[in-house]
Amino acid sequence: MSRTNRARGAQISVRELTLTRTGRPIVSGLDLTVSTDSRLAIVGENGAGKSTLLAALAGVLAPQSGSIVTHGRIAVAEQELPVVDGRTVDDAIAFAIADSRRALDDLDRAAAELADGGRGAGDRYADALDRSTVLQAWDAERRVTTALEALGAETERTRPLTELSVGQRYRVRLACVLGGDAEILLLDEPTNHLDAQGLDFLTENLRGRGGGYAVVSHDRRLLADVGETFLDLDPSADGRPRLYGGGYEGYRAGRAAERERWEQLHLAQKAEAGRLRERLQEAQNRLVTGWRPEKGTGKHQRASRAPGVVRTVKRRQEAMDAQAVPVPAPPARLTVPTHPVRVGGTLLAADEVTVADRLNTPVTLSLRAGEKLVVSGPNGAGKSTLLAVLCGRLTPSGGTVRRHSAARLGVLTQETEAAGETKAGRELSVGQRRRLALLTMLAEEPDVILLDEPTNHLAMALVDDLTEALRRQSAAVVVATHDRALLEALSDWPRVSIGGD
Repeated sequence: MSRTNRARGAQISVRELTLTRTGRPIVSGLDLTVSTDSRLAIVGENGAGKSTLLAALAGVLAPQSGSIVTHGRIAVAEQELPVVDGRTVDDAIAFAIADSRRALDDLDRAAAELADGGRGAGDRYADALDRSTVLQAWDAERRVTTALEALGAETERTRPLTELSVGQRYRVRLACVLGGDAEILLLDEPTNHLDAQGLDFLTENLRGRGGGYAVVSHDRRLLADVGETFLDLDPSADGRPRLYGGGYEGYRAGRAAERERWEQLHLAQKAEAGRLRERLQEAQNRLVTGWRPEKGTGKHQRASRAPGVVRTVKRRQEAMDAQAVPVPAPPARLTVPTHPVRVGGTLLAADEVTVADRLNTPVTLSLRAGEKLVVSGPNGAGKSTLLAVLCGRLTPSGGTVRRHSAARLGVLTQETEAAGETKAGRELSVGQRRRLALLTMLAEEPDVILLDEPTNHLAMALVDDLTEALRRQSAAVVVATHDRALLEALSDWPRVSIGGD
């Protein structure tokens, strides 16, 4: 295992990489190159190792075997951001554009030396000018400011990061990465905390970048818009990840063909194993019954032919066992059983609800069993605040909320943090913890279900399963989301728009 860093040409070279989680290999035998030309999408089911791989590429996690060699400036926007006391928005910006600021400082010093006629000042000035030009250093502050505004991130630079919500912190970090100095970006679920405007900016920024990137996302529209090469970490016949070209459609077609080849190979091996078992049984039966070849056959052959067949078949069987093709793993599914609602009448109602400085648009709604509602709106409009008021975690400043006294409420907040505190939680990926929290809540058979960005961190296939499960629910359901695929799938549901879309 090795990692090398050199300050020349941006590139990440991966050879025979193996990564494990809790002693179990999750990525095996990976060969990959990420350069300034890369438009790479990393896909796979929850727990397949997507975030783990990005951490290894970023140098945060050491591989169990293989090598990762990096060159140039690389930045990462993680799926979960730790809170560092004392750091401000300006500190995050300064870190992101440190190379540009340093290049401009060097250019100013070289210019002053050149004016004074210092020896070698001309060469130092030319070098500083070249570095500033490559970095587009004069534009660095504007790039980050534009990204902060477009993503709906905090723009007050003295604001401590500890005062920001999870979503706000992530948007600050993402803006710094998108507008910063890095030549290669590593983005883990960048759409999770973005509204429609932020999603559009992210897409256009990636499509117009001069550098490369590797992005992990469950957002199929983003993957279709920005992914040219797809790295699939889901199980394969030989256990190695697969690379597909041709964009999102090329990935889908290649994955389907790979799955078909795997199934055919497995079936062919099963058939061959069956034939070998028959031959072995026939040979063993001949030995038991005292079988002999017909007259005229050599004495040695008569004595040894059947045992020889047994040995040959056994060797062939051992060779097949050593190269056994595993049963094709079924795709992960989100199975949500339905349950009856035994409470009649209005289960949940709100009348002109507002929360000072958090939910300024008055909201009125009423839900009975089986009724559904989508809450939409830009970041900061108050969608999460509304759900917190509806479930009783927050008291409204104005208006009233009525909840049926016998109705059970099930709530999924925007981020699943508590599960990570237990040993079992730490062994799960972020997506697996999200899935566990969702299923645990639904298993309690609530009469009213409140979901805040339920598809955050979920694999693509599970979003489809969740959509169908929500449609089948006899409970009242309220979903607050930015997820474009989910919004499209639930386009026939009544909608409350807060602050405009």
